[in-house]
Amino acid sequence: MEFKHKPVMLAECIEGLKIKPDGIYVDGTLGGAGHSKEIVKNLSSQGVLIGIDRDQEALEAAKKNLSQFSNVKYIHDNHDNIKSILRQFEIDKVDGILLDLGVSSYQLDERNRGFSYLGENVLDMRMDKTQELTAQVVVNSYSEQELANIIYEYGEERFSRQIARNICKERENHRIETTRELTHIIEKSIPKSKQKDGHPSKRTFQAIRIEVNNEIKPLYHTIKDCIESLSEKGRLCVITFHSLEDRAVKKAFLDVKGRCTCPNDLPYCVCGAKSLGKIITKKPILASKEELEDNTRSKSAKLRIFERCESIKC
Repeated sequence: MEFKHKPVMLAECIEGLKIKPDGIYVDGTLGGAGHSKEIVKNLSSQGVLIGIDRDQEALEAAKKNLSQFSNVKYIHDNHDNIKSILRQFEIDKVDGILLDLGVSSYQLDERNRGFSYLGENVLDMRMDKTQELTAQVVVNSYSEQELANIIYEYGEERFSRQIARNICKERENHRIETTRELTHIIEKSIPKSKQKDGHPSKRTFQAIRIEVNNEIKPLYHTIKDCIESLSEKGRLCVITFHSLEDRAVKKAFLDVKGRCTCPNDLPYCVCGAKSLGKIITKKPILASKEELEDNTRSKSAKLRIFERCESIKC
């Protein structure tokens, strides 16, 4: 299946990065290289793009999409390891980083990956096929309480306890191995009168996917690591699709920004507050009306931008 993925808020990301032609940039969620292609178009032959993805299929698709560019480095890894990845190339600081979080359209559409609740496929949901933890392991080995907590926290599913209870009852009879089996359990767990807000399995599948790929827990520290890896005036652009993602990004931005108590008329900070820069987006940027009509994935997207600078008054 061809790796097709419409980049969300492409123009806004490119504008937000303030690309320097000779700079070094990182796309920490390379995917099909929709964002990356536009970044590398803005680079000179001296500029460098480092593309990171935990999905090997995404990397192969990106290599094809960017085959005409010779200044791209491809890394099969997780953006959570941004500092160690840069050390591999003996790079201390970069001029910009982009993170487009969440699952790609390709991963959802490629049914045999097990991300989708449509059809009947093996429960997998791994972005990185080399890791051991799969959706099948989560569903069949986590305790009822663990499942309920994950489904409630990551999926914001009000019927999380009923779903977890029924999963545990079903797996006493046989191992739950397919997406259809799990979907049937979820549908039986939610009253028909409450199944009006989209597909009843949507929130539970999202929750299990987040658990399998550990998408939330490291995010706060990943954002801080990315900002610490920026050069002066370098920028970090982060697109989130889930309230927990956005909360972690917002908190990291605020903590790294710090709070200066100096009067505004002072040219530099004397209060001792430590800051790594400033938040460019006081409120997150949302997709335009035109993009919402053209790309449904942009519906819940939020773009936040941070700029690295040494002085808190910058």
